[in-house]
Amino acid sequence: MIPDKFDYHRPESVQDAVALLARYGEAARAIAGGHSLIPMMKLRMADVSHLVDLQAIGALKGIAVDGGTITIGAMTTQHELIASEPLARAAPILREAALQIADPQVRYVGTVGGNVANGDPGNDMPGLMQCLDATYVLTGSGGTREVTARDFYEAAYFTARADDELLVAIRFAAPRGGHAYEKQKRKIGDYATAAAAVLIAMEGGTCSAASIAMTNLSDTPVYCADAVDALVGTRLDAAALDAAVAAMQGAIDPQEDNRGPVDFKKHVAGVVLRRAIARAASRA
Repeated sequence: MIPDKFDYHRPESVQDAVALLARYGEAARAIAGGHSLIPMMKLRMADVSHLVDLQAIGALKGIAVDGGTITIGAMTTQHELIASEPLARAAPILREAALQIADPQVRYVGTVGGNVANGDPGNDMPGLMQCLDATYVLTGSGGTREVTARDFYEAAYFTARADDELLVAIRFAAPRGGHAYEKQKRKIGDYATAAAAVLIAMEGGTCSAASIAMTNLSDTPVYCADAVDALVGTRLDAAALDAAVAAMQGAIDPQEDNRGPVDFKKHVAGVVLRRAIARAASRA
């Protein structure tokens, strides 16, 4: 199928883009890489009368590593995340996760901002940003505000972003300790059946801090605070891992689809979480 008719806009500043979104309201949608929005438009699942292309806004691109703080512009592509050596040194989990997204052709165009702002529960970056406790910077007609990744997602494709707001940047503290992004999928380029983002810090053989978030196992990404509590203060023995997996499975809500039944998804979630914890601990 082909999309319905729409007007195309290509603003050159954040202010101009916000003004277009405010003027046309629900009839307007911003487009970044387009890998989510264009297919929905072709299937007539998204009613877009005004398409606001963000590609010409240079201020939305770039990666800055300033001391212990990392800031990524919303229009930075997945390929640019992978290629950035300063980012790989400061937050190697970003490269590890980005390399598991789709394929190179998609990563050259797909943006980190589009990945996190769309609210698709199958996208990889939202759960990772919850694991990193990232903050999203939003600019709208009422000014600029910040929302944490853990508070941003409300339901599938519903977020805290207002219709006239753009996600302009993502900011987080450089993680310490070991990291892992573990993903199980049916084939290269597919969404995850289940994925786990894990950070582990160790002191004297004991887990001193952790962060865990799961992807595509609910209608939003799931930050697993109880699973974290099950690990901190332990030596990551079998009992601690069992408790963390049990806590995670109590927090997720997978639905049966063409990636498998509920019991299978829960089993896969447990497997990928155990693998991610072990790999993050080995790097810590």
